[in-house]
Amino acid sequence: MMQDRKTLRRQMRARRRALSPRQQRQAARSLCHNLRSQLWFHQARHIALYLPNDGEIDPTLLIDLCRRQGKQLYLPVLHPIRHNRLWFTPYNRNTPMRRNCYRILEPVLQGKPIRPAQALDLVLMPLVAFSADGGRMGMGGGYYDRTFAFKLQEKALRGPRLIGLAHDFQRQEKLPLEPWDVPLDGIATERCVYRISC
Repeated sequence: MMQDRKTLRRQMRARRRALSPRQQRQAARSLCHNLRSQLWFHQARHIALYLPNDGEIDPTLLIDLCRRQGKQLYLPVLHPIRHNRLWFTPYNRNTPMRRNCYRILEPVLQGKPIRPAQALDLVLMPLVAFSADGGRMGMGGGYYDRTFAFKLQEKALRGPRLIGLAHDFQRQEKLPLEPWDVPLDGIATERCVYRISC
């Protein structure tokens, strides 16, 4: 029997936070190795990622690699007007940052160009739990689902490749999903890359 979303979310978040700094560093190195071996990663020029929070697996080892390969990186920013949606703004290590209402670091928006979600090539997004068929459970705010809902509605508009990043223990056989949950194109963990439509 599937657990309810609230219970599963609480359990997975507790397991993530229980990892030691050493375990997190090892997972981050292995994740980076697994991602950099993917053809779709090398082909992507405009890549959105996130800064880890609440025990999320850390993708930031990719920052220097992307810079060396001439890729443009973006971070999500809470949309200032449209509720529960994200904007994506260019990011480098000198980008001025602030904490949003969830205490998560995000770029300061003043005068920054915004990249439309549809114009990204690759989005590396955090998750709380996933299933190998592309199901993703996030923190519950629906930000990524609302931002990328066009992938459900406009089949002709492919948009970016959506890759969830997680610790492998976050995998579930089945997830209690809703019709508005946007499926992932793949999931990368410290152990492997689960391909759905990559």
